[in-house]
Amino acid sequence: MLAVVLAAAIVKSAAQTSLPVPAPRQLKWHEAEMGVVFHYDLHVFDGKAYSQGANRITPIDDYNIFNPERLDTDQWIRAARAAGAKFAVLTATHETGFGLWQSDVNPYCLKAVKWRDGRGDLVADFVASCRKYGVQPGLYVGIRWNSLLGIHNFRAEGEGEFARRRQEWYRRLCERMVTELCTRYGDLFLIWFDGGADDPRGMGPDVEPIVNRYQPDCLFYHNVDRADFRWGGSESGTVGYPCWSTFPYPYSHNRHSESAEAHNRLLAHGDPDGTYWVPAMADTPLRGANGRHEWFWEPGDEEAVYPLRDLMEKYEKSVGRGATLIVGLTPDPDGLLPATDVARLEEWGREIKRQFGAPLAQTAGKGDRLTLKLPKRTTADCCIIQEDIAQGERIRAYRVEARTGGRWREVCRGTSVGHKRIARFDAPVTASAFRLVIEESRATPQVRTFSVHHTAAGADE
Repeated sequence: MLAVVLAAAIVKSAAQTSLPVPAPRQLKWHEAEMGVVFHYDLHVFDGKAYSQGANRITPIDDYNIFNPERLDTDQWIRAARAAGAKFAVLTATHETGFGLWQSDVNPYCLKAVKWRDGRGDLVADFVASCRKYGVQPGLYVGIRWNSLLGIHNFRAEGEGEFARRRQEWYRRLCERMVTELCTRYGDLFLIWFDGGADDPRGMGPDVEPIVNRYQPDCLFYHNVDRADFRWGGSESGTVGYPCWSTFPYPYSHNRHSESAEAHNRLLAHGDPDGTYWVPAMADTPLRGANGRHEWFWEPGDEEAVYPLRDLMEKYEKSVGRGATLIVGLTPDPDGLLPATDVARLEEWGREIKRQFGAPLAQTAGKGDRLTLKLPKRTTADCCIIQEDIAQGERIRAYRVEARTGGRWREVCRGTSVGHKRIARFDAPVTASAFRLVIEESRATPQVRTFSVHHTAAGADE
């Protein structure tokens, strides 16, 4: 009998330790829950609508159009923090190839312009503002396209030895720029190579060792070998449900044998049996309403700011499904975030706090059942469940019950929980207690939070 018990204990322990778990930097990603990315580049100042296709191939004629006379990165970060963002990312360089810092290796940068007599450093201003307001700074490095140098999808245009030498030079340039950004501005939360940094064994620069050396605690996103999180499959600001933080292979964007449709579905949902921790990112621009989808400021675009109701839906379908939400913000040619955007971000942050900031009651614990007793009969319409993901995603199916009329009645059910699950009840219910029942799990469930909320009051004000 003792041998059977010991064998069972060994099997249980093995099951627990076989679950993938997040690295410390990935835990910071989950805890942040929401961040912003500021897109800023030369074409913000040309008075024209942004065209990605044209911007990738047509250099800007006069880089001295860069002249944000009222630049205030403090205003940017205050607005982001008011919405609830815990980190912020700046496009240090984008598709034009123009660098927003004092680069010693890329002459196409702020040293070349008349603004601030060629001494401006927007990256330094941005990072300083982040630190001033307690927001973690990150940098976006766009190297896949460079319209000035004729780089298209990492490839130097041209043929023969001329193109080959330019390709090698561009790889070294990218590595030196990344070294500057990793060594001049203190600890960074995230370095984001949009479109990736390609394959260092092919055309791409070898940037991962640079980040590992100088920013060992920084999130890396991404090259062909490593992605510390995954794109959620769309720019809608939402992910699918269920959404698991585990994935079947370590690099999320490099499709394996599945079709494109199946790969996008995998990005949106993850894989509960995946052996790698690659959590989801949901991204969307704030100016995405009325048929628009603007990552950069454009003239006459005030009506494109999402209404509050849409933003709350995105929050619940991203953060509320265990993903991290990144919202694109668009500073204008004066160097300010537009007043309409600032007001909406503040409104959004207030509504998130109103609905989810003060639970009616909460508890925590481990095991298959967790009961939350209330001091009196209380009306609630949703709950928040969080796992201790440092020990892996263990819950595979759950239901929530309310004690009403002398019996337990199911009010919602689901599958994935992960860092956070915001679950709406079928209808508001007045109850004396609520109960979380884990119907299926891998290893003992570790519930960090089980709370109930009443969100309806004042939601339409």
